[in-house]
Amino acid sequence: MPVPADRRRSGDHAALDALLERAVAGIGGTPREGQVRMAHAVADAVDSGEHLLVQAGTGTGKSLAYLVPAIAHAQATGQPVIVATATLALQAQIVDRDLPRLADALAPRLPRRPTYALVKGRRNYVCQHKLAGGYPADDDDALLSFGAAQASSSRLGAEVARLREWAGETDSGDRDELVPGVSERAWRQVSVSAHECLGGKCPMVAECFVERARADAADVDVIVTNHSFMAIDAFEDRAMLPEHDLLIIDEAHELVDRVTSTITDELSAGTITAAAKRCGKLADTADLSGAADHLEAALATVPEGRLEQLPEQVALGLASALEAARAVQSQIKGDKAAAGEADGAKALAKAAVDEVFEVTERLLDGRDLDVTWLSRDQRRGTSALRVAPMSVAMLVRDKIFGERTVVLTSATLELGGTFDAVAGTIGLRGESAPAWTGLDVGSPFDYARQAIAYVAAKLPPPGRDGTAPESLDELEALVRAAGGRTLGLFSSMRAAQAATEAMRDRLGDDWPVLCQGEDQIATLVREFARDARTCLFGTLTLWQGVDVPGSACQLVVIDRIPFPRPDDPLASARSRAIASMGGNGFMAVSATHAALRLAQGAGRLVRRADDRGVVAFLDPRMITARYAGFLQASLPPFWPTTDRKLVLGALTRLDESAAPPLPVADPRPRGRTVAPPAAAPTGEHPEPPTSESSGAGESPGVIATGAPAPVSSRTAVVDGHAWDEEADEALREAGESGVDAETVAEHLDLPVEVVQARGRQLGLEFTAEVS
Repeated sequence: MPVPADRRRSGDHAALDALLERAVAGIGGTPREGQVRMAHAVADAVDSGEHLLVQAGTGTGKSLAYLVPAIAHAQATGQPVIVATATLALQAQIVDRDLPRLADALAPRLPRRPTYALVKGRRNYVCQHKLAGGYPADDDDALLSFGAAQASSSRLGAEVARLREWAGETDSGDRDELVPGVSERAWRQVSVSAHECLGGKCPMVAECFVERARADAADVDVIVTNHSFMAIDAFEDRAMLPEHDLLIIDEAHELVDRVTSTITDELSAGTITAAAKRCGKLADTADLSGAADHLEAALATVPEGRLEQLPEQVALGLASALEAARAVQSQIKGDKAAAGEADGAKALAKAAVDEVFEVTERLLDGRDLDVTWLSRDQRRGTSALRVAPMSVAMLVRDKIFGERTVVLTSATLELGGTFDAVAGTIGLRGESAPAWTGLDVGSPFDYARQAIAYVAAKLPPPGRDGTAPESLDELEALVRAAGGRTLGLFSSMRAAQAATEAMRDRLGDDWPVLCQGEDQIATLVREFARDARTCLFGTLTLWQGVDVPGSACQLVVIDRIPFPRPDDPLASARSRAIASMGGNGFMAVSATHAALRLAQGAGRLVRRADDRGVVAFLDPRMITARYAGFLQASLPPFWPTTDRKLVLGALTRLDESAAPPLPVADPRPRGRTVAPPAAAPTGEHPEPPTSESSGAGESPGVIATGAPAPVSSRTAVVDGHAWDEEADEALREAGESGVDAETVAEHLDLPVEVVQARGRQLGLEFTAEVS
């Protein structure tokens, strides 16, 4: 006799609760109501086949809440569960920290020890065939320095020499296991893209690191990957992931942007020229090169921005590129002489010309949902056509939600008090939408007691002419009251840099101000977390990627509501399309975008149960605008006020009573099989618990303690670019050899201005480029 659904779920929950209790105890965490509710909801979604959206606030331990039922399901069905994240950092956290501990904790209660694997794109692995010389050396990637004699001492040459040595020792070929890493130019020497790969025809397919990794992943319980890889697998039917009936999407607030980016195409005259160069030994490419020149001339006359119709000369240039690419494709396909070692060259050539053909065809087709725009790199003087879908909702509905149960989770899915905005962007609203459930399990933090949301109501609304003097006065007063301890989140890099300069002038050395771009983000965050008097200002990366619990961060300042730029082609196209159907384009696009960013930014403040502080908004529209209620409802439920005196007093008292910042150490090198010391708690800081001490964190950028600090080889940082002794030596050799700055910049893959600035620091003068 079948067990009724309610009794079956109750029994499943009892077994699940036992596993969850074992997991939490095994990793040194504490039980949390929201975590239990989320785990039950995931199990129920698997049982019913109904999709699930879960908002799990910071501190819930959401990774544990989905990994435990996922492992139980995988072992019960024999099918793997796919976990997709937006960031590499969270992937690393799940694979290197959470799953090893979960496997240890759950093994005694399960039929066998849980297994897991990290699956990435082909570019992340060494290509054995390319390493063995099966592909031709590209001129741009060749190991050429400023003369053959100096090749071995150049930075690129040294990196590739180290790469080749490492490639002979590694068991995985995974780029993440190469510590310290290498530049992208060096990595291209030993890797290929999916389109460049020879596939089953490769003479070294049996030794292929990618094929080995994917074969191993077919038999594990949990496969961890990223949004883009998951989307390509779903959209292109390439079977890169094994069959599965449960997909869990973490950091789901990023899904639409990541999917859109995955299927955005770009074409420039340089792309076509490079393809012609690749194909030069296999086909007649004169027409293809001519088409590149035609397109370059046509684009030079077109203003930057959205192109609702292709200008006539641009369309003609694209048409000639399409025909020329088709002719080259035919010649390469019919070239029977390209065999053996030439297969690598043929694969590179075919991939390059196929890309030109496919993107050109898409641009000329003018599909209904595609948005095309021209972007221009002012520094390099180059132009590129870009094309992206206005909406990915139906594509996501059909390809991702179609044949499996999907669980989406994030700390920020409910905007304006409802899941509707996010659900609409991923195809879960409207006619024939699949069934789904939304659940907010809250947060263990008492936001109203731990933090204040302050709106500087008397400031002028932000304008287009930069930060107002009154706003800088307000920022200075807040920073002084807080005693530093400030994370400044700005809507643009220009605003962040201007505020940095102003605060350095006003505050002097008493309160150091760091700015994004002056060093690696991780380095800046560590400096900020170490010194309570230090402030850190920046833009988008800091809105989402900073996790500094404790007294080092007691004030988060947001300069203005982060609406998309008015000239953003996709955002404006989406707004107009919604308005044309009778909807409110501003609320559906701009306000929703701003609400998501505000929720993420404000969430940087409270990361643990004893964190205290203020989130300050220097934009009075947060309380005066008609959409203010929607934005406010998207934030954590802080205690709200516009009382400046009260806020400055609260910050002063917090500064006076603050404990020292938590210990911070540089991260140790990471490999796939390296797990944290068994004695360490799941949270990276001592008690009281961190934001995610019983599971993976929403923000994976927590600064760990207890790791040895590596010896730095850095000699200088110029405009955010780090220099070491090898790069300095290469620069000296170039200067002594009379090489021009443009050539040096291209070789080192750096902006010319950075090369010239470092040259001046070293007392070097460079010649002008000879045309």
